Amino acid sequence: MIRGTTAPAVLLVANQGDRSLSIIDPVAGVQVATVAESGVTGHEVIASPDGRIAFVPIYGDSGVGRPGTDGNTMDVIDIGSRKILHVIDFGHGVRPHCPIYDPVYGKLYVTTEIDETVTILDPGSYNIVGFIPTGQVQSHMLAITHDGRRGYTANVGPGTVSVLDLRAQKTIAIIAISGQTQRISISNDDKMVFTADQTSPRLAVIETSTNQVASWVTLPAPGYGTASSTDGRKLLVTIPSLNKVAVVDLQSLKVERTIDVPAHPTEVLLRPDGQVAYVSCGASGQVAAIDLSQWKVEKIINAGKGADGLAWSP
Repeated sequence: MIRGTTAPAVLLVANQGDRSLSIIDPVAGVQVATVAESGVTGHEVIASPDGRIAFVPIYGDSGVGRPGTDGNTMDVIDIGSRKILHVIDFGHGVRPHCPIYDPVYGKLYVTTEIDETVTILDPGSYNIVGFIPTGQVQSHMLAITHDGRRGYTANVGPGTVSVLDLRAQKTIAIIAISGQTQRISISNDDKMVFTADQTSPRLAVIETSTNQVASWVTLPAPGYGTASSTDGRKLLVTIPSLNKVAVVDLQSLKVERTIDVPAHPTEVLLRPDGQVAYVSCGASGQVAAIDLSQWKVEKIINAGKGADGLAWSP
């Protein structure tokens, strides 16, 4: 059945290990379908605002900065029919990774590591319409402000964050973090950007008004993915080595509790109503649904091998 505007929302999971996209009924907590990807392999996913289309960049068969294939395509998947509609070709190997929708201007951004850029696409025509240089290698993940004017990339190997002027399509600052950093997110008020130091159990808090690291959050072990609660008071941080999610109070910038989840949690996604956080757990191929009113796991959802990137399809 083709998905319409009144169809129930679904949770999308990009599974690295079996090269598939899971479509999950979040209410029942079950996987209802999978779509095979066109290549090896998709790590991340984003859904169009109308909930009809999923975009899955095909990264390649290696980790960041490691030898392997360089993906050069992105799958365009119809969520309702569960079929690939189109494959976007970047023209050469770029290791496309993190897709983000511009909430204001209707463009689609995708990190393209090998070219040290963020590529801009028209999601309607699937055409590439521009590039933003990051000035750094291994620009892996991207976060953008809610007004669509600024972007921030986590540059893994250099251990830096590039600050991008999305309208002018240029880099305006490069912020040193550590020897290696991973993942990136932005606070709901756009005042803070968070990225995890991979060499030490701490999280950098960047002040967007100054483009400087303003403070550090001490973690129980190196963190990874982050996401702010809808009320802006808490930050959830995955701790892969401990199989936990840390909850940081954003006023005190201290960890106030940890929550046990399945093996190797990586990414966190807040449900739009702010009541549930979904956490992908790659080693178990599962997603933990955390009730944010009780701060406990309410259900464990089976996805695919190497479950990683998450997206909400309204």
